[in-house]
This record gives sequence, structure tokens and C-alpha cells, in this order.
Amino acid sequence: MPKKRKREILNFAPEMSNVLKSYVYVYVDPRNDEPFYVGKGKGNRSFAHLSERNRLKKVARIGAILKSGAQPKIDILRYGMTSSEASLVEAAVIDLLGLSNLTNAVRGNLGGTFGRISSHELITMLTAKPAKIKHAAILIIINQLYRSEMTPEELYEATQGIWKIGHNREKAEFAMAVYQGIIREVYRIKKWFPAGTVNYKTRDSRGFKGSGRWEFEGEIAYDIRDEYVGSSVRYLLRKSQNPIRYVNA
Repeated sequence: MPKKRKREILNFAPEMSNVLKSYVYVYVDPRNDEPFYVGKGKGNRSFAHLSERNRLKKVARIGAILKSGAQPKIDILRYGMTSSEASLVEAAVIDLLGLSNLTNAVRGNLGGTFGRISSHELITMLTAKPAKIKHAAILIIINQLYRSEMTPEELYEATQGIWKIGHNREKAEFAMAVYQGIIREVYRIKKWFPAGTVNYKTRDSRGFKGSGRWEFEGEIAYDIRDEYVGSSVRYLLRKSQNPIRYVNA
């Protein structure tokens, strides 16, 4: 019976930090050469995932590789960067590979820039006219979850929850999904529930329950959506980091 290969202990020597600075790395499954996780960090951050113990998909994939007797391949994509530069490279790589093909939970920090988007959609965004919102609504910013190729169900579930939101939510009749200041869809809110109540089909909702946040159940507001979808609400979002904004509510 062949001997099980001893696990290699990886680390960067302290004196390497000045050269590496902030860097972006990718984990590759040696069994099929597929990249499955992209990250950024300093020092030995790239190796920290090998000893993590949680229920994340990334950790499960690493565990399966180690159990097979192999070890994940860890490639450094770019190094010698500032933290903000590394964030942009990380987000671009995740967009290129596709979040659905990775174990990353989010698309990365875009640093105020746009993520991957079709040229047609970018033109639409940059020429969008300001929205004149006449209804009681909540603008819900979904920049971290949005993708150009999202299905209607994915867009709805990305907008549903989970949100830290006050009692004024009950005054709003509509929820508007907003990406980079542009309204993507309009939903008529039926009811609000504590997070963890709704069953999601396209999102991992583990950890939602007991978070103290909220989610809604609703449907596309076909009677008014054409008034708003594709229009800009950037003028309402200036100088605010809050993903929730009330209008007429």
C-alpha cells in the first residue's frame, strides 16, 4: 500500500512581506485543474484557509482535496499592490471566472467601480434618465449580489433579504432592486418576515435565521415597473452607504 503523502506546510518568510505587499491568490483543485476560490491578503493569508474549520463551501472543497491525499494548488496572480489595487484585481478575477463556478460567497470589493457588465447594459446605465418616484417605495441596493446574467428568480431573491431595516418598512408598498444607481426591477411587497423564514432556491440562506434582519415576500409589479426599470436614482443615493433608502414612505 503506497504511503500517504505528508502534507506540505506552506508559509512566506517575514522578510517577504515588503515585496509581496497586498496580493491576489487563487486556489486550484489539482484533481481537475479547476480554480475554486479567489482571495486577497497580506503575509500568509493565502495559506490560512487550509486550517479553517467551518461550513463554508471553500472549506468543504479543501477538505475533500486533502482527504483524497492531494493538496490544493495556491497560485499568486498579482503581488506588490496596495490593498485597494488588490481589491480591484480580486473582483475582476471573480467576475471573469464567474461566481457560480467558485466557492466565494461574494464578488469581492469593487472599490466603487462597476463589476463585469455587458457593453449594452453599460450604455443603458450611463444614459439612464432620473427616476421620478411617485409611489411609497424602498430602494434596495444589491451591488454585491447583482450579475448581468441573473435570472428573474435570482434577482428577486437577491432583493428579498436579508436587510437591517426599521418599522418604516411597513409603510412602503414597493421594493425596487437597485444596482449601481439604476432600478433593475420593482416588486409589490406582500409581507415582511424575520430573516430565515422564506425558503430560497438560488441563495444559501444558512445563517439568516436569528440575525435580527428582515426579508419580504412579493411579486413583480407589472402595472408600474415600466415607469421605473432602467431609470436612475443616483441623485437619491449620494453620500450614503446604507443599502436601504425610503422614498415617499
